[in-house]
Amino acid sequence: MKEKILNFCKAQPVLIIAFLLAVLTMFLIPPDQKYLEYCNFTVLIELFSLMIAVAGLRNAGIFDKITEFLLRKAGTVRKLAVMLILICFCSAMLVTNDVALLTFVPLTILIFQKIPDEKARILTIVLETASANMGSMLTPVGNPQNLYLYDTYHLSIGQFIETMLPSGICSLIMLILLTFLLPERNCESSGSESIRINQKSAGIYGGLFLFCLLTVFRIVPDWICLLVTVILILLTDRNLFRKADYALLASFICFFIFVGNMARIEAVREFFSGILTGREVIVSILLSQVVSNVPAAVMLSGFTDNGTALLLGVNLGGLGTLIASMASLISYQCYRNAENAKPFRYLLTFTGISLIMLAGLLGMYFIIK
Repeated sequence: MKEKILNFCKAQPVLIIAFLLAVLTMFLIPPDQKYLEYCNFTVLIELFSLMIAVAGLRNAGIFDKITEFLLRKAGTVRKLAVMLILICFCSAMLVTNDVALLTFVPLTILIFQKIPDEKARILTIVLETASANMGSMLTPVGNPQNLYLYDTYHLSIGQFIETMLPSGICSLIMLILLTFLLPERNCESSGSESIRINQKSAGIYGGLFLFCLLTVFRIVPDWICLLVTVILILLTDRNLFRKADYALLASFICFFIFVGNMARIEAVREFFSGILTGREVIVSILLSQVVSNVPAAVMLSGFTDNGTALLLGVNLGGLGTLIASMASLISYQCYRNAENAKPFRYLLTFTGISLIMLAGLLGMYFIIK
């Protein structure tokens, strides 16, 4: 039993840390009815449903076909990375950074099964993660903190674009330049024509994926999305229940509890009230490194009227530590579960690239401020 516990802790470090943080804050804020308000159940439902939809599409052979197509078109590892980065950047504007990474990181892992270069695999996934986080900041629907701040401060589209566009353009340029760290080695397709798509499954889970997006766009209620997903699995393939990353979902719940409890501690609230005025960008970036940018946006919005500065800060704050953006956890979990993964090397690469980009974007902010 002891050995199983140790193995679990080694396999799920993010979940263990999140759990310990949640438990520690429970001693300060005993569990009560407000705990239910902490959790963003819509995000959890969307993640679960999308995990199932993506797993179904993978079983149908869709990803294998896309893999062959990208390998044929790209030609080299560097060009392949550029294509994936641009896809993540643009798609995150519309379907959120979470969905973009949940869709394309597993695809990247499949592609690199045919490219035996672990350094290139890690760097590509890291750049995809940064790309999705940075692309998502360009629209109000790109990520949860944008939706929250856009509504809370009643920002206009013009204000939003004026605030975020310079950083968005600069981040994309930096991402493209960073691809020069990747080799120009060939990544040609094997040319196999044996891959066949199960059209029935592809249609079912492609439809489920689109249905999930309707929930992301707030057209379909989240409970209906969950109900449809569960019924569909029960009728088609119950093994897909095993494909969801329940450790990631549990990590989100633990972080929600930790942040919710911290926000209810008066000393914490007074501290941020005192230091925030005139320093919204810097404070929100620093806080995001510890509690992630979505909770940071919620916590700090009660202490400042400068919504645009806070908007910029929490989005830039998605760079840095692994937990600075919850979406980054998705990439890490996907990679960690991949065959022959090297989590420590991934964390070093992720942190280095994130800090380089954060320093560059902060420098630009102070220049044009």
